[in-house]
Amino acid sequence: MGLVSETRNVAYRAILLAAGLVVLGLLFQQLVTLMLAVLMTVIVAIPLSAGADRLERRGVPRPLGVLAGLLTGLAALALILALVIPPFVDEAEAFIDDVPAVVDDLRDQVHDVTGATTEDIGEQVQEFFQGLVDDPAQLLGRITSIGLSIAAVLAAVILMLITAFYMAVRPEPLLDGALKLFPPARRPHAQHVMGRLRTSWIGWMQGVAVDMVVTGVLLYIGLSLVGLEFAIVFAVVTALLVVVPYFGAIVGGALPVLFALTDTPGKALLVLLVYLAVQQVESNVIIPLVMSRTVRLHPAVIAVGVVLVGQIFGFVGLVVAVPILSALVILVDELWIKPTEERHETERHTAIELPREAEDSRDEPTAPARLG
Repeated sequence: MGLVSETRNVAYRAILLAAGLVVLGLLFQQLVTLMLAVLMTVIVAIPLSAGADRLERRGVPRPLGVLAGLLTGLAALALILALVIPPFVDEAEAFIDDVPAVVDDLRDQVHDVTGATTEDIGEQVQEFFQGLVDDPAQLLGRITSIGLSIAAVLAAVILMLITAFYMAVRPEPLLDGALKLFPPARRPHAQHVMGRLRTSWIGWMQGVAVDMVVTGVLLYIGLSLVGLEFAIVFAVVTALLVVVPYFGAIVGGALPVLFALTDTPGKALLVLLVYLAVQQVESNVIIPLVMSRTVRLHPAVIAVGVVLVGQIFGFVGLVVAVPILSALVILVDELWIKPTEERHETERHTAIELPREAEDSRDEPTAPARLG
């Protein structure tokens, strides 16, 4: 009976474990989305809190300091958009007007590569758009989904900004609550780790801002010099994509190279060289000097980590891939590497002290033997 009861308990535990894994798998996507939203909110709240700390030391009430920081950030973003959007819209409209000619040129290029006749390619494109016309619900469904996605993103951004504002106004309850999760003896160390995370994430945000500005300006100058039309459109799109290190610039360079290919292969080669040059500046100057000093991540770790984070967390995770990687590196350093090194040093000192104590005991004079 005892063996049967033990076997039954093991079976029950296995079933419960399997059920728990299934539930965890079903909730994984929702949990990932929630974790990313919380992480983005914390990342926004950190610089707001840092700015409020400085203003508070000068006598400015903390809520006003946080509000001033938030409005300053939004004003800077609005100023950049005001400077970039008008020429961007003009060139984008001209680009859209030139799309038919670009499609014809690309059709000729596809014909040269694949051997398909231009009539076949044209018929396939026409059938695609005719299908959208014959089935308007398909087109409306796509447009509606895009509209709903944009509305959801805007609502999420507004909610994150409001939450970040209140987090920055009163961070103490949140920090105290997080510290209470640790034993009293470990709370100073936990506070030290949170300080490292804060410094790393602020450095990442500064690096991203510098990277976007420098990349956008260099690309606009380079593409203008080689005579590529719509240079500001391609420069702005690529500058926005650099939030994903290395791979964002590669993706952003594909469209202008293809567009230049519709003109001449030589111009496409020049555009490719411009993007490669800017990529070298980003990889060898901006990231090492601006980001690596604060985030303290090797470029190879960033490149490989971005791929892994994208596979686990999806496209949205790419936006905050570097903060996630920096958090993992800091936690591994604080929770495993440093304790391991401390234990090693302790064992080494102990191994050195023991032979010394043994030698000292041998050198001590012995008491004289008593006679009689």
